[in-house]
Amino acid sequence: MEKNIDSEDRMHGSIFVLLKRFIEGLYDYSTWVKLLESTGHENSLYQMHEMYPTRDLFAIISKASETTGISAYELMEQFGEFLVPDLLLIYNKYIHPDWRTYEMLLNTERSMHGAVKKQDSRTNPPMLLVTKKGSRQLIVDYYSKRRMSGVAVGIIMGIARYYNESDKIAVTRLTAADEERVQIKVDFLT
Repeated sequence: MEKNIDSEDRMHGSIFVLLKRFIEGLYDYSTWVKLLESTGHENSLYQMHEMYPTRDLFAIISKASETTGISAYELMEQFGEFLVPDLLLIYNKYIHPDWRTYEMLLNTERSMHGAVKKQDSRTNPPMLLVTKKGSRQLIVDYYSKRRMSGVAVGIIMGIARYYNESDKIAVTRLTAADEERVQIKVDFLT
C-alpha cells in the first residue's frame, strides 16, 4: 500500500488528528500509542495545522489493519464516514441549508474542496468529478495519487447518514479500490 505513494507527498495535520480520534473512539488511547510505536512514530505529535508525510498515515493505517484484522480499505472507509460530522461543521458556511446528500455530492469539489484549498494552499484534496446520470444516480470520479478511495466512499456514506438518508442510497465502486482513478456509483433509491 505505501509503495504507491510519492515519499514527498504531504498531508494536512487535521487528517492525522482526526485519525487519532477515530482510533481512540474505536479502541482507546493506548491503541493509538501502540500504533505509533510499532510504526516508528512514537515521538510524533501531530498538530492540526502542520503538514506530514502521507506515508506516515499509510503506515499507521497498515499497522491498524494488521492489528485489527480489518482491511486497510475498510478502515479507510470507516474513517471517511467518521470524518463527516467534523468536516460539515468546519465547512458549514460553504453548505447551502437546503442541500441533502445528492446536492452535497454535486457540489463537493467546487464548494468543499475549493474551501479547503482556499484556507490552506498546501493542501491537496482528491479531485472529484461528479456526473449526473438522471435524477436518481450520480457517478463520482475520484482522482488521487494517494489511492484513498475508501475514504471517499466512507464520506459519501457519512453524508447520507448525516442527512438521515442512509437507507435511500446505494454506493457501489465500479473500479478497483486501489487505483488513482476510481469510479463510484451512487444510486438514490425511492
